[in-house]
Amino acid sequence: MAGPRVEVDGSIMEGGGQILRVSTALSCLLGLPLRVHKIRAGRSTPGLSSGGWKSKIKVLTRPQHLSGLEMIRDLCDGQLEGAEIGSTEITFTPEKIKGGIHTADTKTAGSVCLLMQVSMPCVLFAASPSELHLKGGTNAEMAPQIDYTEMVFKPIVEKFGFIFNCDIKTRGYYPKGGGEVIVRMSPVKQLNPINLTDRGCVTKIYGRAFVAGVLPFKVAKDMAAAAVRCIRKEIRDLYVNIQPVQEPKDQAFGNGNGIIIIAETSTGCLFAGSSLGKRGVNADKVGIEAAEMLLANLRHGGTVDEYLQDQLIVFMALANGVSRIKTGPVTLHTQTAIHFAEQIAKPKFIVKKSEDEEDAAKDTYIIECQGIGMTNPNL
Repeated sequence: MAGPRVEVDGSIMEGGGQILRVSTALSCLLGLPLRVHKIRAGRSTPGLSSGGWKSKIKVLTRPQHLSGLEMIRDLCDGQLEGAEIGSTEITFTPEKIKGGIHTADTKTAGSVCLLMQVSMPCVLFAASPSELHLKGGTNAEMAPQIDYTEMVFKPIVEKFGFIFNCDIKTRGYYPKGGGEVIVRMSPVKQLNPINLTDRGCVTKIYGRAFVAGVLPFKVAKDMAAAAVRCIRKEIRDLYVNIQPVQEPKDQAFGNGNGIIIIAETSTGCLFAGSSLGKRGVNADKVGIEAAEMLLANLRHGGTVDEYLQDQLIVFMALANGVSRIKTGPVTLHTQTAIHFAEQIAKPKFIVKKSEDEEDAAKDTYIIECQGIGMTNPNL
């Protein structure tokens, strides 16, 4: 099954976990042995790391990059060498992807959403249905919140022609983690291409502001109110419905607060702004940060927000046909995902400025991909 080994330079472009996630997932899918060297060489703490946590936090002993690699290895009974904290080189030899129950535990607040990102494309091409038990942080810094995965990523990625179920058992926050999400999905024969180029107009704005643990409910109300005030300055004609929520004690581990706000358009596009509370940061500031992020994502004229961009690249690369998405400025994460998808799987991406008249004054791009039409050999 194994083809020639693919050599990946882990130090270029985004130079972090993104490279590991894209290259190991595609290696697993295509049955290509992989060597990634110079992992995070440009970062202040090189090597396999906490991925997503600031480098000064060195106490995370078994973080999410490692969990993601081990999960991919387990999904296909592959061989993984060099995967320990601080390692700057790994080699991975994949075998056949199998379904069934798989568990990955970051043992920290490492993001369960990043574990989902790396494993989901693989289990779509498994031999049977899969159940992924992902443990760690559900609402973590430097990664999508689980609410984003459910409210934005899920409805859009399902346009590729599959469905998945995401069951949040427990929420977990920085620094302890302790959250658990169960993802269930069935394999597909092929992925359909998507065409997301018609923005439509914003029809509703809604969201949730949450507190968990010892934090008072007033913090949730203050975050929501500040966010609504901020959005109203720019969008006056829509009702903004942000629900303050007290997470139930038995469904949240530790203390945390945060907010996510979604804008939905007439054509089914979804955009988000989100923010997490930190010690010493007042609730209003958290709400305003999320609102400003949402508004920025609505100004560029694209059909996806800056966080969805890179998460769609692997699916576009695998799909059977030409996919198109319209985006604002193309992020470094997206450029990185395209570069390594092209290197390993050989789809053809074209990124060009949007020629639509309404986008003329904006920084708007079309990302087009001729996918490789990956076929599930098990179905």
